[in-house]
Amino acid sequence: MQPKHRKIERAMQFLTVALCLAVLVTTTTADAVTLAWGSRGEEVRKVQQKLKQYGYYSGAVDGIFGKGTYDAVVWFQRKNGLKVDGVVGSATAAGLGITLTGSVAASSVNENDSYLLGRLVHGEARGEPYVGRVAVAAVVLNRVKSSLFPNTISGVIYQSGAFDAVRDGQIWLTPDADSLRAAKDALNGWDPTGGSLYYYNPFTATNSWIWTRRIMLSIGKHNFAI
Repeated sequence: MQPKHRKIERAMQFLTVALCLAVLVTTTTADAVTLAWGSRGEEVRKVQQKLKQYGYYSGAVDGIFGKGTYDAVVWFQRKNGLKVDGVVGSATAAGLGITLTGSVAASSVNENDSYLLGRLVHGEARGEPYVGRVAVAAVVLNRVKSSLFPNTISGVIYQSGAFDAVRDGQIWLTPDADSLRAAKDALNGWDPTGGSLYYYNPFTATNSWIWTRRIMLSIGKHNFAI
């Protein structure tokens, strides 16, 4: 009976080691995609670059996650309806338009960009006629092409103060099918606005500057302007 007991004991030891290794691998993987105060390296540099691009960070892009970076992350999270903890995990990274696996989101459009654009359309124009939804998406894409704005979809959408839906958190609503389809139609080249860079509701707009822009057309409740 003794050899059998030893075999069982060895099997239990092997299982314990395997479980410990699994936990270690899982923890390491999770840690690798989370940045916090004290983190250093290229991933931190990516975060700092995006925060600076969007107007939340004015410090050095040095790859060191210190107080300045922490404050900027908190500000970005608070402004964009994210969990305010000063930690850059998957949700905050997605909001910034980056991944934490070694690559910054490319300027070319991918499925994440398309879905983000659909979320913006839903938050800004879900009560508008379909062509009005496409028009809102087209304004975002026109800004991407313009030298006056960031050159990525996420950069345009998250530029500080650019869209009410980002400011009030409606960007995080689940987009309906029409909003997602409108985003794709705009991405496929449909621009009902004639190249407009701005839109606003003339009945609710309080910014006097927007009234100085030349109106191209009106769709639903929005004026579209350049």
